[in-house]
Amino acid sequence: MTTEKLKSVIQREVAKLPKESQEAINAFDWVNITEEIGKKYLLNEVEINDLQVQTLLVLIGLTDPEYYAQSIENEIGTSKNEAEKITEEVFEKIFTPINDVLVENIKKGLKNKNPNPTQTLNFILSGGDYSAFLIPPLLDKEGNEGRFPENSPHPDPLNPSRPPLVRGNAPAPRPDKGEVGRGFNI
Repeated sequence: MTTEKLKSVIQREVAKLPKESQEAINAFDWVNITEEIGKKYLLNEVEINDLQVQTLLVLIGLTDPEYYAQSIENEIGTSKNEAEKITEEVFEKIFTPINDVLVENIKKGLKNKNPNPTQTLNFILSGGDYSAFLIPPLLDKEGNEGRFPENSPHPDPLNPSRPPLVRGNAPAPRPDKGEVGRGFNI
């Protein structure tokens, strides 16, 4: 019953969401569930499509779920009582299960990452330089964690072909001060 145009809009909008949200939304056939709910409440095809649009707007975060019943009442033209019943059923069959899957997906994603205090400290000490985390820290001769080993012949021992940023006695550039180009004495 859903029109092809609405199907393409749904696919396009869901594709814009983060991966975890896409997986949670796609885990349920919410389009058909809204269609069944619409038929149960004797909505016509246009009203069912409007119900699906209102549901999509909540799923992608453009409408607050708190206003879902009001949106149904205004957009579909149902009574307040009927809109509340539809809302209750949609929450029970669509929003709550999708939310549960989303929470599980996020928890799984966090289990695969092992944040620890050392990572947080390193990030703070790096001044917010994300590139500090692109390579794992190296260990010096004593086994202490450090960015580069002491007395390294080159500032980047993992990529010695890359020229150093600073030559001679020039001070290092300070990106936080807008001095990105300073220090290149080539």
